[in-house]
Amino acid sequence: MTVPAPGLPARVRIHEVGARDGLQNEKATVPTAVKAEFIHRLAAAGLGTIEATSFVHPKWVPQLADAEQLFPLLGDVEAALPVLVPNERGLDRALALGATRIAVFGSATETFASRNLNRTVAESLAMFEPVVARAKQSADRPAHVRGYLSMCFGDPWEGAVPVHQVVRVAKALLDLGCDELSLGDTIGVATPGHVRALLSELNEAGVGTDRIGVHFHDTYGQALANTLAALQHGVTTVDASAGGLGGCPYAKSATGNLATEDLVWMLDGLGIETGVDLAALTATSVWMAEQLGRPSPSRTVRALSHKE
Repeated sequence: MTVPAPGLPARVRIHEVGARDGLQNEKATVPTAVKAEFIHRLAAAGLGTIEATSFVHPKWVPQLADAEQLFPLLGDVEAALPVLVPNERGLDRALALGATRIAVFGSATETFASRNLNRTVAESLAMFEPVVARAKQSADRPAHVRGYLSMCFGDPWEGAVPVHQVVRVAKALLDLGCDELSLGDTIGVATPGHVRALLSELNEAGVGTDRIGVHFHDTYGQALANTLAALQHGVTTVDASAGGLGGCPYAKSATGNLATEDLVWMLDGLGIETGVDLAALTATSVWMAEQLGRPSPSRTVRALSHKE
């Protein structure tokens, strides 16, 4: 049953991360053809933004070592296909294949920046500066640049992260030229009040809600509650992973991302448009779970697939 609630956006753009963030931790190598089929199926289910892969050095994320082989297989996909680039070398590789949407991945905390990027927060921002500048100045077509900001609510080594610290790094990423900012609850410790506080302080610092996306993990079962709090604040871009795939290789306490199906079930019930066919998406996640040899952790996938 659809029962709208007041104060919510009419439409939400789902930024699907299953093919990149969802698969990057898989120990067994997923064949390139399976990844390509996964992305095609996600697009056919109505997802308009699908993060395809990462042009990171294969040593750091072996699962995504096939970026050069995968991306050319996606030319007929009718969806935006952002890719993650860690540095200028990664940008070169992405642009050479015609990527027009890129993302950089920063940290709000020093410890995670050190462990994930082997740099301080300031050094990582300095590394991103030429990446963003060159992407925006691409001769053929300026790229759309997304800035991921991890550890926005808590860090496994530093604990709770002060809101003002997150705002400072968030503004720095946007000042580099990022078009959009994704706020990451990397270890899933956020609660709705914390979400509202961070969004409010970002607004007070001059960051418009229209430039903000949210990326919640479900470690403590709070991802949907936090998403609803963000929607009530006016956020219209939500990251999610088909079937609830993924976590974070550098934060061992992190469990899976918010499952796209769980998100769509909630949004459908609220009468919020997404353009996503939930039945087709569920079938895609069931198929992907079969490829991986284990059931999907998504509650909605399990509920709907058990009805069949």
